[in-house]
Amino acid sequence: MKKLAISVFICLPVLALCAAGNSNGIEGEISDSQCALNVHSLNRSHAEMIAKQTLGTDAASCARACVRRGGEWVLRSGEKVYRLKNQAGVERFSGKKVKVFGLLDSKTETIDNAIIEGLGNR
Repeated sequence: MKKLAISVFICLPVLALCAAGNSNGIEGEISDSQCALNVHSLNRSHAEMIAKQTLGTDAASCARACVRRGGEWVLRSGEKVYRLKNQAGVERFSGKKVKVFGLLDSKTETIDNAIIEGLGNR
């Protein structure tokens, strides 16, 4: 019974957060703030770094290198870039197509991400 109470205590805030935010989630690619916000890229992508072979060989390795150099994990969805408030565990989705669920602050374009779901080979 104690485990059930703890599980409910942990799950309810997460579910409430998802319900308060965009219940459909936002789809995009997990990237880094340096490439996605043109800090060292001219086209908001990893293409330049990969072509020069300076920070990685693909989108995932480039994003990881940029985060190690001070960037942060973001969700790039079309022309929009959303900062992800919860950075923990995002690295495993580096360079992948995902759907992010959480509370969206449209003024700061920040998502208080509660759940990240991989979209497979999309």
